[in-house]
Amino acid sequence: MPTTTCPPDLEEFVLRHTALEQPLRCTPLPGGVSSDIYLVEGSGGRVAAKRALAQLKVAAVWHAPRERSASEAGWLEVVGGLAPGFCPRPLGYTPDPGWLLMEYLDPVTHPVWKHHLLAGRVEPAVARELARRLGRVHRVTAGQPQLAQRFATDALFDALRLDPYLRALLPEHPVVADRIEAIIDRTAGTRIALVHGDVSPKNILLAPSGPVLLDAECAWWGDPAFDVAFLLTHLVSKTAHLPARHVELATAIEGFVADYTEHVDWEPVKKLLGRVSDLLPALVLARIDGKSPLEYLAPFARDALRMRALRLLGTEACDLQTSIRTLTDPLR
Repeated sequence: MPTTTCPPDLEEFVLRHTALEQPLRCTPLPGGVSSDIYLVEGSGGRVAAKRALAQLKVAAVWHAPRERSASEAGWLEVVGGLAPGFCPRPLGYTPDPGWLLMEYLDPVTHPVWKHHLLAGRVEPAVARELARRLGRVHRVTAGQPQLAQRFATDALFDALRLDPYLRALLPEHPVVADRIEAIIDRTAGTRIALVHGDVSPKNILLAPSGPVLLDAECAWWGDPAFDVAFLLTHLVSKTAHLPARHVELATAIEGFVADYTEHVDWEPVKKLLGRVSDLLPALVLARIDGKSPLEYLAPFARDALRMRALRLLGTEACDLQTSIRTLTDPLR
C-alpha cells in the first residue's frame, strides 16, 4: 500500500491524542466496506485510524449514519474494561470529523481469522475461546442496564443490519416474507445486553493471547442471539465452501455453541438458542441474496444453502441443532 500524507484533520487529532510526533505518514489499510482505515506512523510509534463512510463500499445502494463511529468508540471502552485483550485499546474519538484512533495490531502477529479459514486452517479452539470471551461480555453487560441508554442505537442497527440483511430479502423471497418480518420485529424488540453486531471472521484477529474482535460500528443494546447467529452464519457457510474441512468446521460450531451457553444466565438457554435457530437461516439467506453477499461461495454452494435456508424458514421453528444440521449436511 502506498504511503500518503495524512489528511490535515487526522494529523491534528493524532498529534493531540497520542505520543506520535511529526512527520506523520498515513498508509491506507485494506479490509471492510464501511470505513476508511489508515496506519498512521510517526516518531514515537504507530496507531490505527478509521472514519466511517456514508455510502458503504458495496454494489448496492447502502447508506449508513456516520455517527456509528461513536458506538464503536463506546463499545471499545466498555469491552476493553470488561475483557482486556478482546479488542484494540481505544486512543481517542472525535465526532467531527469522525476519526477514531486505536492501537495498531500488526497482521504479522495478529492474522485475520477469515484468511486462516479460507486457507483450510479451521482451528476449533479459536471458536471456543471466542465463545468464552463473547459470552462473558454478554453476561456481564446484561447485568448493567445503565448501558441501555448509552447504546440505544436502534436506528443505527436497523440501517446497518436489519434492513440490508433481512428486510432486503422480503421482495426476493415473498413466500417466507412473513417469517422474516417476524424475526426482524422480535430482534428489534429484544433488549438484553451489549451486542457487537458484526462478529465475523473478517473482524477477528488471532493474537497470541486469543481472538481479538474489531469493527464494533453496529454496537447496540439488544439481542445477544444476533451475535451468536451472525458468527454461526459464517461457519455454516464455510462448510459449503470447504467440504474437505467439514469435520473441523462442525467441531468448531459445536464447541462455539457449547462454550457460549456456559455463560448464559440472564434467561433460559433454550429460549436464547431458539432465537439463534430462527435467525441463522435468515442470516444465511441474507449472505446470499441480501446487500452484502459472501464473495467466496460458488454458485452450487449458494444454491444449496439458499434452498436449505428457505426450507427452514418455511417450516415451524426448530431447535438450533436441527437448523445447523440442515444447513451443514455435506452437499451432494
